[in-house]
Amino acid sequence: MPGIDSHQHFWKYDPIEYPWIKPDWPIRHSFLPPDLKPLLDAAGFSACVAVQARQTMEETRWLLDLAKAYPFIAGVVGWVDLRASNLASQLESFGGESKLVGVRHVVQDESDDAFMRRGDFMRGIAQLRAYDLTYDILIFPRQLPAAIELARRFPEQPFVLDHLAKPFIKDRTLDPWRTDLGELAKSGNVFCKISGMVTEAHWGEWKAEDFKPYLETVWKSFGEDRLMIGSDWPVCLLSSDYSRTMRLALDFLDQFGPATRAKVLATNSARFYGLKQR
Repeated sequence: MPGIDSHQHFWKYDPIEYPWIKPDWPIRHSFLPPDLKPLLDAAGFSACVAVQARQTMEETRWLLDLAKAYPFIAGVVGWVDLRASNLASQLESFGGESKLVGVRHVVQDESDDAFMRRGDFMRGIAQLRAYDLTYDILIFPRQLPAAIELARRFPEQPFVLDHLAKPFIKDRTLDPWRTDLGELAKSGNVFCKISGMVTEAHWGEWKAEDFKPYLETVWKSFGEDRLMIGSDWPVCLLSSDYSRTMRLALDFLDQFGPATRAKVLATNSARFYGLKQR
């Protein structure tokens, strides 16, 4: 099975709509499906999952429209207001959108490290299973304890951890991230994306060996059945290019056989997001 890039973004750049993109970053322009397709092809990937980059339902609908126009976009992880009293009607408004496979909230930007313990947020998470939606966890290491509690509170809800929870690769720090990651992985309903590593390292100055302890840790924690590869394109361009970013995981997987590689490169993400069935 050709690979699936389980995590990337599209946007029509607007400084008002994307305030998190800093003025000196070289990604302050639009990135659209025709820009990604040649990169996927060259790396041996046939499909991708487009993930929200701003917290609006308007963007979710736009991503779904892109997925209809470009079949290689196999799924969309969008945004809804999980804390809203009318969440059910928001979710129902996407009825029939077979490529809406999950939702995400940018928890890493919340000042409260216990944000995911809030009653209104948990009430929102509790509604996702009825709509067959997964949830992407986007956090920093300090927020892992709340993620551990969330995963245990909802054992039937499929979760996937984005970007390994952004460990401090630049500082070569492993703990307490390593311990907390292992604790989170004890919940079998949680998967993890091998993604986002290059932007946590020294931009443009990192070496492949910088990532080895983190790859080994995530492999030990989640194993071959709950890991998936993702580029985090175009954000990865801050520190690398698409091919070199993906090669970090691809080279690490060279030590394993074809069956194991196939799981991480495609089968796990297809199973987690239900891409084959949609």
